[in-house]
Amino acid sequence: QVQLVESGGGSVQAGGSLRLSCVASRSINDMGWYRKGLGNERELIADFTSDRSTHYADSVKGRFTISRDITMNTMYLQMNSLKPEDTGVYYCYACLLRVRGACYRGQAYWGQGTQVTVSS
Repeated sequence: QVQLVESGGGSVQAGGSLRLSCVASRSINDMGWYRKGLGNERELIADFTSDRSTHYADSVKGRFTISRDITMNTMYLQMNSLKPEDTGVYYCYACLLRVRGACYRGQAYWGQGTQVTVSS
């Protein structure tokens, strides 16, 4: 069982910055950030891939940086040069077991979500 606790969301003007944090109840390598914006669908924003490299959605490349403190079981998302289209609910994600690239049933965990609002 895994618990994910997020913080750092808020309101900011375009061009500003925010840093999101996600504290996990245990050490997990397979983690990332999703966003639910317009349309109520979760979109992958950034994650640590299976080979421990990083991946970013094209829309945030060069502006967002994913990182983590392994000792503290904490993952971060540094968001710079924020745009109104970055607005949405950001979710911390973790997977304990994958089979052929897909997270095994019951092994995916989500944070409660944190609201990020970027005004023009």
